[in-house]
Amino acid sequence: MEVTQQPTKKSKLTWYILIAMVLGIIVGYLVHNNYPPESRKVFADNAKLLTTIFLRMVQMIIAPIVFATLVVGIAKLGDMKTVGRVGGKAMLWFITASLISLGLGLILVNIFEPGVGANISNTDMAAVSDLMEKSKGFSLAKFVEHVVPRSVVEAMATNEILQLVVFSVFFGIALTAIGKKGEPIINALDSLAHVVLKMVTYVMYLAPLGVFGAMAAAISKNGLGILVTFGKYIGEFYFGLAILWGILLTVGYLILKNRLPVLLRRISSPMSIAFSTASSEAVYPKLVEEMERFGCNNKIVSFVLPLGYSFNLDGSMMYMTFASMFIAQAFGVTAITGDVGQQIIMLLVFLVTSKGIAGVPRASLVVVLATGAMFGIPPEGVGLILAIDVFCDMGRTMTNVLGNALATAAVSKWEGQLETP
Repeated sequence: MEVTQQPTKKSKLTWYILIAMVLGIIVGYLVHNNYPPESRKVFADNAKLLTTIFLRMVQMIIAPIVFATLVVGIAKLGDMKTVGRVGGKAMLWFITASLISLGLGLILVNIFEPGVGANISNTDMAAVSDLMEKSKGFSLAKFVEHVVPRSVVEAMATNEILQLVVFSVFFGIALTAIGKKGEPIINALDSLAHVVLKMVTYVMYLAPLGVFGAMAAAISKNGLGILVTFGKYIGEFYFGLAILWGILLTVGYLILKNRLPVLLRRISSPMSIAFSTASSEAVYPKLVEEMERFGCNNKIVSFVLPLGYSFNLDGSMMYMTFASMFIAQAFGVTAITGDVGQQIIMLLVFLVTSKGIAGVPRASLVVVLATGAMFGIPPEGVGLILAIDVFCDMGRTMTNVLGNALATAAVSKWEGQLETP
């Protein structure tokens, strides 16, 4: 499945998104400074409707594009040996990147100690209750339920990407096994993938509106002053993200050489959308399109990218250890802050538990709540960082997109399937 290049349109979309982001910040700032809290809340709720419309439009095409592209990709890979080889290379990248991200967050939070001296009276317990409810159900049984679908229709309806991947892998392998009888279905799904990717083009016209709504809502509700209050925490977290980007881009350059700047230009629109909406789902269809335009073979893209959305969330991984240790420092939990062995065990637990709850809104905080409780980290500590979580979420979501783009390009290169457009 080849996608023709449209550099002018891509460039314009990126500029429209950036303009919408700036306008959203300005409008949100004016509303926050000139209206009472009740009016600000009404404005934020209404502005967020623009983002909701955009996100729901994207969400409606995620299931068909994952199913169609993944099944066709597996069918084109040809056999279980190839599927296993590509999957093995992808998982090697995912696990290595996850360990580096978790480890980096742990090292930096111990060096900077942003939680030491934090004012725990700012804890917002009312806002934590919903997250606590979600984290209560976390268990091995829930992990299995999250991974293994009981109904493909239910998985599609709820956009459970990992469940869709499991079903699509089985379906694709079975389709390949029946030989010529499966060719009409493969051709039909290939055509469906083209149709859905065309829909992506139309939906992306709404991206600037979604970005404007997200930024205006966030700033009008919280104001820019909150960035000053939590400036140390946010600044140190973004410094960590900058180091993580440096590591990822260095590895990317070693693999892709002079193609790396081309890849970054290609994914500039998806990354800007991810940053401003703080949603990975919002960019999945667009990312599929741009990775194929970059030259990655569609069978690699359709196989590796959905896996990455469940197993390769580099920015979120770093945030989990960073946020957990911040709370532990703020509440003086010496059992974890003073024990490196316990911190390493917590890191390894995060490596597993983070895979069992992907796709939940504010998944990083839900995992922090569920896992942190095992190490004596008080759940009310999440209330300290809830107010500024949206600003951290922007950076970690954009990092997730970068990590998955690099992983897909790297696996394509290792497989000898990276074309030069």
